[in-house]
Parts: sequence; structure tokens; C-alpha cells
Amino acid sequence: EVQLQASGGGSVQVGGSLKLSCAVSGHSFDEYIIGWFRQTPGNEREGVSAISAVDDSTYYAASAQGRFTISRDDAKNTVYLQMNNLKPEDTAVYLCNMHHYALNPKYDRDYWGQGTLVTVSS
Repeated sequence: EVQLQASGGGSVQVGGSLKLSCAVSGHSFDEYIIGWFRQTPGNEREGVSAISAVDDSTYYAASAQGRFTISRDDAKNTVYLQMNNLKPEDTAVYLCNMHHYALNPKYDRDYWGQGTLVTVSS
């Protein structure tokens, strides 16, 4: 069973930093992407950043570009999101996701971990 465990959230002041972790277990996939999403009440889930397990290519939403850095440690089966210069609008529940690419795209699948709350106060 694939499991994703997010951690590292907390409360910080504007300009502060946090490092989120997403520990992944229970799979033997070769082709997948790990992504970070965030959600606030009443709003749609927003993609923040992602990293490919195939070629380490990365994606950042415009709101994260230049402030957030995604990385992965294969030895620890963990993906990190370093968030610097945090702003009040970064306040959200952050969730990690694994998108597995199957040989047949109709079998692609998404797995979600529980969220970790980030609160940025001014």
C-alpha cells in the first residue's frame, strides 16, 4: 500500500522559513512525480511544486518561484519543500501527492498523504 506522510508545518512570521517533508513508502514504481499542493477553505487545491523521479525535473507555480525549493532524498524516500520568505498568502494545508505513470495511461494513479498546516502571520 502506497503511503505518503507529510510533516514540517507550523506557524511562522512573515519572512520566515519552513521545510516540509513527504515520506513515501509502500511502492516499487520507477516513473512517478511527487508534488506539493496546498488548499485553503473554500478554494480549489493549488499545485505548488513537483519533482520527477525519472529525471529530477522540477515545476514551480508562479507563487512559489524563487522562494520555494523542492528536492528529494532517495535514500530516505523523502521529498522536501524548503519554503523561504513566507507570506501570509502561503497560509494553507499543504498536501503531498504521488502521480504514478503506468505503461498504459489509463492505469495512471494518484496517491495522497494527509496535510500539514502552514500558518504565516504578519
